[in-house]
This record gives sequence, structure tokens and C-alpha cells, in this order.
Amino acid sequence: MSINFFRYSALSFVALMLTAILFSCNGIAKKSGNNVDSVENEIDNVMLPDTMFESVGDLDFDVEIIDTATSGMLNSLADLYDSVPGIFTFRGDQSRDARYFSGKVKGTPTRIVRDWVAKTAVRGKWGGGSGWTGQPVYVKWSDDQVEQFKKSSPEITANFKNEEIIVGSLCGEVYFIDFATGENSRSPLDVGNPVKGSVSLDPAMNGSLYVGHGIPENQPFGHIAVDLYSHQRAYVWGRDAKSKRSWGAYDSSPIAAGQFLFWPGENGTIYKYERLGNGELKMHTTLRYIVKGDRCAGIESSMAVYKNYGYVGDNHGDILCINLNTMKPVWHYDNCDDIDGTIVLEVVDGVPMLYCGCEVDLQGGGDTRTHFVKINGLTGEQVWEWSAPSCRSYQGDKHFDGGLYCTPLLGDGNCKDMIFASFNQLDNSNNSEFLAFDKNTGRLIYRKPLTFYAWSSPVGFYNENNELFVVIGNSSGHLYLFNAKTGDMLFDQVMSSNFESSPVVIGNSLVVGSRDGGIYRFHVE
Repeated sequence: MSINFFRYSALSFVALMLTAILFSCNGIAKKSGNNVDSVENEIDNVMLPDTMFESVGDLDFDVEIIDTATSGMLNSLADLYDSVPGIFTFRGDQSRDARYFSGKVKGTPTRIVRDWVAKTAVRGKWGGGSGWTGQPVYVKWSDDQVEQFKKSSPEITANFKNEEIIVGSLCGEVYFIDFATGENSRSPLDVGNPVKGSVSLDPAMNGSLYVGHGIPENQPFGHIAVDLYSHQRAYVWGRDAKSKRSWGAYDSSPIAAGQFLFWPGENGTIYKYERLGNGELKMHTTLRYIVKGDRCAGIESSMAVYKNYGYVGDNHGDILCINLNTMKPVWHYDNCDDIDGTIVLEVVDGVPMLYCGCEVDLQGGGDTRTHFVKINGLTGEQVWEWSAPSCRSYQGDKHFDGGLYCTPLLGDGNCKDMIFASFNQLDNSNNSEFLAFDKNTGRLIYRKPLTFYAWSSPVGFYNENNELFVVIGNSSGHLYLFNAKTGDMLFDQVMSSNFESSPVVIGNSLVVGSRDGGIYRFHVE
């Protein structure tokens, strides 16, 4: 692996940070007034430096500002998902760390029980249900919002209540499901093409739902925004003639920061939109890039955000840090191979730390490996790396890449120093394994065998003693329950035919789609 970055001296970087502390979001010096803000809160509201490290020289990039009349500066550095009544985007918030995503159980759980299954349509080659990443969103509408939807939306059913599940399907529709019963809360919405990724609900609760297309069965093929009040597509973005790559899918779950929405594409472009509500978007800026000496890569993973920095991994193994104010790259890191699993972000002593793994897809030769790294999000420096032999396997005319597809799960409670992920086809096997690491050092703590492939992301449940238990699904339809601290398997049973999708967690329940045409609710007990 080649790691190319400029190491600022400690003095230089501190100087940059001190300079930034003098300015608020709009560039005006902050005033504390009669109520003196704490130093911690002051730092929390400070933009990160507008700088570029030497590793940006690896890139050829183009930033196009479409709306030159509107400032591109974020008007807030708050995580907009912190206070929403539900789970509105992939893994819950800007950090993609599932910290508001964890369930609750009593004692030591021993089984997973099915509550209901909601069936989708099944159409064409891709069928129905949901695939990778396919996480539903969960929202708890207020009574006033329930009444407003009943008055304005023509597709509300008698089953519509406060708690709603919204999920994109491989059949080309978005489904709206009553969380309690599994019945349709609204009529399914035709979005034009199969959806593989995870839909995203605007945290302003302004009626906007964001949906990316996964397979080009129809035109336009791209991404859309839905007005939930009219139950119609309000914004459609199709083929981008300026993109550096022709494949126009959007498996990435878009993320809101400040007044903007950031939407990476598999066409090698990252779009910055102004969020207008009721499904309306206005394009502000685009970033298009290519790594020198390489063909253009696309982005299937979802962006993680810390303050005004965004972090993405692409399908050539590139990890980019982007200044969301300017859309210019801050640093670049080469993690060897295709990155589909989303970067997980954790703030440690005021520094964003990134966890990211890759697949075995583009590598050739005999020594093919998956790489799992921890990176300093301010500088792009590697903190640690774990790697292991992995492989691509072939079954008939299909191939399956080894390595990491899921988004890792950070531990808390009795596992606060651990991070968990599933890896595929390690040591030339055709199966997957559930691995636990020391997040501070990268030391492998344990690895537990699973059957077949595991692309679904692990989710956590904590009991009254703050002990962590992990549920993970795989492509042979198993659901597993682990004691996260010890690695002991507490439950293993076939519950469907294929769980590629990642679950959403509510209380002691999880909702997850399957490739069998079903969206399932289970509970852990």
C-alpha cells in the first residue's frame, strides 16, 4: 500500500485550528455576551480549516458552483439527526456510527422472534423485497403531522398512524408500513427504477424523502426527491452529461448538513443541494474527481460528516475528505480496493477518527487481501491497519468479492473499546466471519464463523447492565445473536432466504428487508 500525505507539524496544525476558532459559521468573530459559552461549546461551533494536504495532489478534480448567488458556507455545524423522532438515514446520523440506533433488551437475550412480514411486489430480474444496503427509515410523526398527512396526501390508508417504516424496494417502489402491524400505511410509490440503497428522510421533517436508483430499467435513471404530502416525485435528476463516469446509480444514502444535502453518485460526482422542502432541491455545487493514472471511480458508500468535513470511500479504494463549504478535497488516502461499506466516524478528544474497510475486487495476483484501517480524519494519517488474506470467488457466471461489505458497529457500554464487522471469504473460504477488534490498537480480539456471505451491517442491543448483544444477518437467511464481549453465539436460525439489507432498530425490535420479497419485523428477547 502506498500512503501519500503531507504531515503538518503539530505547531502548524494548532495554528490553523486557533485561526479557525476566531470565526463563527458566517465568518464573524463569535461573541459570548452575558452568557459565557464554555470552551467546549465554542470549539464545537468552529469550522475546520480550509486547507489541502499534499495528498490532494493525487487527484484531478473540478468544482463547479451552479448557484453563485448563494453562499456555500454551512449555516450550522450541528448534527441535524441528533434530535429527530426516529432513524432518518443510513445508520442514523452524520457519524454513521449507529449511536442513536441501539436497541434495548432485558437480561441476556436468547432468541429472535418474527412479529410480521410485509410483502412487496416482485418484478423483473431483481424481484422485490430489498437488497444491499436497503436499510428502512423509521419515523414517529406527531399527532398534528398525522392529521396534516391525512388531509393532504391522497394515498394515506386507514392503517396510517404515528409510527411509520419507509423502505425502498428492488421492485422499483417505495413502501410505507405501519410499524405496529406491518400493514401498508400509504400506497406504494413507483419511483421509476429498482432501489438498492437506503432511502433518507429530511431531518427538518419538511416532507422530503430522498431516493436513489440502483438499476437502470427505465429512464430517467438517477436520484429523486419525493414530496410526502402529495405522494409524488418532486425532483428528478437523471443522466449527468458532465460526469466522468457513465454508470449513474445512487446506492449512497444522502446526508443533510446545515442547509444543504450531500449526495455522492456512482458517476464520480458528489452533488451539493439546497434543501427547500416538499421534495424540492436546488443544485448548488458539484465535485468531480479522478485519481491520477486511474480511471474514474464511483461512490456506493454513504458520506460521514464531522462539522464541515465530509468523508467518502469509492470503488477504487480511495478515501476522500472534502470541505463541505467549498467542496474541495482536504486529503486523499489509498485503501487498496473497492470500498462499499460506509465509513464510521468517532470523535476522540476532539479529533474525528474514521474506520473503513475494503473488499477484494480489483486486486490481481496471488496475494489478495482485505484492509481495515483507522484514520485521523483531520490529517488523513493512518492510526492502525489490520489486513488478512481474502479472495473473489466464482459460482457459475457470477462472482462474489471477499472482504468487507457491511458498515462496522462501534461498541459502547461493556464493549466501549471494541468495534465489530463481518468479513467475507477470509483465508480462501466461501463463507463469512464475525470479527471483533480493539478499536484503539486494531488488535483482533476474536473471529466467529458464519455461513455463506454477510453483507448486512451488524446492529446492537444493550441490557440494563449496559452489556452489548449484536444481531447480524447473512445471505443464507440466518439471523445470529452474539454476546459482543465474549463472542458467544446465543441464537442462530434461518429466518428468511437472504438478508443483504441492513436493519433499522427500534426498542427491542429490528426491521429488515430480504431478497425473498418481504420486509420483516423481529424482536429480541
